Amino acid sequence: MALIMITGASDGLGRALARTLAAQGHQLVVHGRDERRLAEIAAATGALAVRADLSSLAGVRQLAARVGAEHDRLDVLVNNAGVGFGPAGEPRRLSPDGHELRLAVNYLAPYLLSRLLLPLLRRATPARIVNVASIGQADVDLDNLMLEHDYDRFVAYRRAKLALIADTFDLAHDLAGSGVTVNALHPATLMPTTMVRDAGMERVESLEDGLRATLRLVVDPALAGVTGRYFDRDHESRAREQAYDPAFRARLRSVTERLVGT
Repeated sequence: MALIMITGASDGLGRALARTLAAQGHQLVVHGRDERRLAEIAAATGALAVRADLSSLAGVRQLAARVGAEHDRLDVLVNNAGVGFGPAGEPRRLSPDGHELRLAVNYLAPYLLSRLLLPLLRRATPARIVNVASIGQADVDLDNLMLEHDYDRFVAYRRAKLALIADTFDLAHDLAGSGVTVNALHPATLMPTTMVRDAGMERVESLEDGLRATLRLVVDPALAGVTGRYFDRDHESRAREQAYDPAFRARLRSVTERLVGT
């Protein structure tokens, strides 16, 4: 059975994914911010629980270091943790590093974590990185990356998810032939999660729908070797065109490397 790490595993989709994978016999590393809920899912799954604040780049590094101290390999990394739209009227918020919060958690954190854990993933090949993205995407303005002008919480979320998908394609290209695959997916629309409730939005699809689509990317043998793809639920789809633009991706990567210090 595989060793699988799930960020944002103390609630919603991540929690359901952890329970299902544990029931299948997989060994887990679960991450979360809420100590009580994280302890609950760890107790229910027998997982190694690591609490970390992924809005902080130092927190991302501490998380990777803890996992590396406990394990010398990793079969699957599921980058699931995220910040949603937030409540109506919520002002622009910054991470501890001074980055726009949704960009920091939904893009910079998985970008950095994936690269820090690559040595463990390479040792476990074939291995997988699964990025939980969204069908809600917006083109990224690299001249206003932190949304210092014309801030909108929906745009902030959608731009960060587009950046994550673009990096999925970039990292998959870099890792071609290595035995580590990288894919992104929109698991389901407005599942009944804390993020959706906090935004004051009504559920559209069930948590089970999102769980099924995500589980497929994590463990389905039919997807072994499939990389650099974007999935809408359980079928391959196409993201916004900007994510496929090599010039944009090169600029995004350059900016991102400066922001995360790689």
